[in-house]
Amino acid sequence: MSALPFLPFTRPDIDEATIAAVADTLRSGWITTGPRCKELEQALSARFGGRPVRLANSGTVTLEFALRIAGIGPGDEVITTPMTWVATANVIQEVGATPVLVDADLATRNIDLNRVEAAITPRTRAIIPVDLAGLPVDRDRLYAIAQRHSLRVVEDAAQSIGANWNGREIGSLGDLVSFSFHPNKNMTTIEGGCLVLNNEAEARTFEKLRLQGVTRLPDGTMDVDLLGGKANLTDVAATVGLGQLARVDAFNARRRALAQRYFERLDPALGLALPLPDFKQSNWHMFQPLLPLERMRMTRAEFIEAMKAEGIGIGVHYPALHLFTLYRARGYKEGDFPVAERIGASTITLPLFPAMHDTDVDRVCDALRRVLAPVLQ
Repeated sequence: MSALPFLPFTRPDIDEATIAAVADTLRSGWITTGPRCKELEQALSARFGGRPVRLANSGTVTLEFALRIAGIGPGDEVITTPMTWVATANVIQEVGATPVLVDADLATRNIDLNRVEAAITPRTRAIIPVDLAGLPVDRDRLYAIAQRHSLRVVEDAAQSIGANWNGREIGSLGDLVSFSFHPNKNMTTIEGGCLVLNNEAEARTFEKLRLQGVTRLPDGTMDVDLLGGKANLTDVAATVGLGQLARVDAFNARRRALAQRYFERLDPALGLALPLPDFKQSNWHMFQPLLPLERMRMTRAEFIEAMKAEGIGIGVHYPALHLFTLYRARGYKEGDFPVAERIGASTITLPLFPAMHDTDVDRVCDALRRVLAPVLQ
């Protein structure tokens, strides 16, 4: 066992100023949705070029609401990738539509745009691309496909706050764009997310969906004209988000520097398949090599345990979702999406978060060499 403190694969960075601001919010007497939420929505809107932004209590519900705002429902098909957190496909089922999966691209780990048009049918209504690890899907090709087939695009940008496409920040362009502010994301509201919308009519529909469909009337009464839920964010959470938003560009710069150090220090002899070295557009939400399992006398599970013994936390993001029981029940099986299956079976997430030192990266690389070198054949 390592004598050094355990190094997790991620850890949020909450500064003392944010903690003090949270205390102020708690003392204010207004702790549910209120002025801090409005302030965060306005700050995000300014970041995204003035587009309407609305907050909710998770990045999953923002995806679901995006589909509902786009009019997606029973009988419709929505294209997405099996190489994502399962929520991406689950929300399609949640609105009564059918998820149609398209394999991943091995280099980017994102949806293979070369395969998308073959999956489009007369029932296809939308595409949900996923920016895995904060590396943007090619927006030019994506929207060209969508326009040719009159499809809505719901961008699952859960991991890509601060990333950009050709210099334009993700969220400032495109159709509906959903971000997550879960604790392991590049900025957090503890739990939460937001949706970037096209106009105020869509924003008003979002507001109804997140709070029971309620419209408050000038005379103090209310009306309900659609079926909504309970998905509002609290001012306590938004206060955390405001502190994080002020620091997210610095967070992302540090992530890029740490990722560059991994490329410099990782031993090529270990045979790891490294992620695409994009230091212009990606926000480096995660650093995810693929293990050379075919050369290893060790399973991935055994590797993770060996790294844990070295004091290093390793994540898995993600298993190919079509092999989960829920999706096997829809008829999916091994061999359907070989690239996603290869990635899902061999991917590992190395420690990467802004508070890490360069020496932490060196420590991970040294531990990888100690664990992997003896078991390679």
